[in-house]
Amino acid sequence: MSVLINKDTRVVVSGLTGKTGTFHADQCMRYGTKIVGGVTPGKGGMMYSGNDKIQFERPVPVFNTIADSVSKEGANACVIFVPPPFAADSILEAIDAGVETIICITEGIPVRDMAIVRARLNETGCKSRLIGPNCPGVITPGECKIGIMPAKIHRPGTVGIVSKSGTLTYEAAFQVSNLGYGQSTTIGIGGDPINGTSMLEAVQMFNADPQTEAIIMIGEIGGNNEQIAAQWLKENCKKPVAAFIAGTTAPKGRRMGHAGAIVTGKSGSAAEKIATLKACGIEVAPTPAQIGKTLLKVWGK
Repeated sequence: MSVLINKDTRVVVSGLTGKTGTFHADQCMRYGTKIVGGVTPGKGGMMYSGNDKIQFERPVPVFNTIADSVSKEGANACVIFVPPPFAADSILEAIDAGVETIICITEGIPVRDMAIVRARLNETGCKSRLIGPNCPGVITPGECKIGIMPAKIHRPGTVGIVSKSGTLTYEAAFQVSNLGYGQSTTIGIGGDPINGTSMLEAVQMFNADPQTEAIIMIGEIGGNNEQIAAQWLKENCKKPVAAFIAGTTAPKGRRMGHAGAIVTGKSGSAAEKIATLKACGIEVAPTPAQIGKTLLKVWGK
């Protein structure tokens, strides 16, 4: 088993014919992901085979709307490579179409736009789950890759990884793969102030997944996602959990990389998060280089 995506997931790419969409759709297709269509308003009806630099292994139908891809190709997942001013509308379009899993890679979406998206996701009856925005995506190794992560560092296994940081997602996966354990699914949830899936929701999915035997949780300064997840893990999870929190030397009041990575007052500091995680019985790696070894320590491997 896995969480969120697997070999049967049918993906539509919003922004397929743009430079970024073309490049990463090609990478996902070559990995084995079932890309069943793309969306570019005004280009519906064409078959897209790539551009001058990239040629797809097979042409992909292009639709004017995400709803068309759902009705005609059975798309149940959508990845969004749309520029920031229009990305929230693409997310809302996917929600309206009933897409189960929406993965938004786009960085720099206005907070006000994401507040509207968040309100829609919170509505009763909404069946969509959003990953991101400003995230590397999701990969179930050996089955399906939806995002921008380097495929070669991932291998099938039993460790679930959830991370706010794209780069540290790759670092954790690389270490776990080199140690011989691999990943069940790796989820990059992004580091924006308002996003879709929280760290708590991700660890809950891993806890319920029989294939996932251990969990790595990577956080950073800003917000309280990590503390909420840690408290739930303490009370509900029997699987070994290791963590890393980035930003121990970050100055207060200065945004560090992600829009949500900012310490305000006494809230959201790395020290505060690390203290809470340790109080909840979660082992915290002192440096990024020791994430994998820290997991093995608590796992007893």
